[in-house]
Amino acid sequence: MKRRPFLPQITLALASAALGLSLASPALAQTTDHSHGAADAHTLSLNNGKKWSTDAPLRQSMTRIRALVAPKIDAAHAGKLRAADYQALARQTEAQIGVIVKECKLEPQADEALHIVIARMGESLEVMNGKSSAGKPVDGLLHLAEAVNDYGAHFEHPGFKPIALRH
Repeated sequence: MKRRPFLPQITLALASAALGLSLASPALAQTTDHSHGAADAHTLSLNNGKKWSTDAPLRQSMTRIRALVAPKIDAAHAGKLRAADYQALARQTEAQIGVIVKECKLEPQADEALHIVIARMGESLEVMNGKSSAGKPVDGLLHLAEAVNDYGAHFEHPGFKPIALRH
């Protein structure tokens, strides 16, 4: 069917719009059924001392994101990445976030914790794209790597290794 190739683009656009809306208006996001409460809005924690459960789509996309980010850290520290490199990485990461938003089905509390990680990733992508004054693209990449590491520290994902960061 000729219309089928456009479905992923529409889905990604909707997921990106939803992510953008959630980042742009946290107060609005808290008024929906998906409300997580103002006190917990930015605090990532374990599930009573244990990591949060995950599903296959989340693990696959986070593995892909880690594979995109990890090889870029040394080049970023060496000043070898151009603005176009950061933007391409941001687009690829955003595509995987779109898959997570579309396909991941977690229990509500795990989903709440995941939203914190995704929000941090989204903020990092804004910096990498030069759309935020919160830092340089390299700062956005490093914060993205930290968000990926936060995911690994707080979510069950056998074999997931943190990204080596040097500061």
